[in-house]
Amino acid sequence: MFGIPGKSPVTLTDAAVRQVAKLMQRDGRFGLKIGVKKGGCAGMEYTMDYVDVADPNDEVVEQDGARVLIAPMAQMFLFGTEIDYETSLLESGFKFRNPNVTEACGCGESIKFKDVDELAAEQGKS
Repeated sequence: MFGIPGKSPVTLTDAAVRQVAKLMQRDGRFGLKIGVKKGGCAGMEYTMDYVDVADPNDEVVEQDGARVLIAPMAQMFLFGTEIDYETSLLESGFKFRNPNVTEACGCGESIKFKDVDELAAEQGKS
């Protein structure tokens, strides 16, 4: 497990809390699970799925009625990330402000992270 004991791996803005809580209530789900997978033009993509139960290895972040679960393989990549929910004239969606991202494609859907060893060293220092 990466990160700092007792510190949440991600934070949610008020807008993200409202949206996650609304989706959980509307669909009767346990929470929203966030992960990463290989893909996209920059190498990795975020994943988001509804879940009905937590995996024992998920990191669970609860804030004001919203519940976000971080998949085990994504925890070190997401540590320090702020999750927001933005609405504009053209689109609405979750936005990730992730200090571990070194590169993103033009569409913003695909990202590249720092080297795994570099991430582990940084998180061990904090």
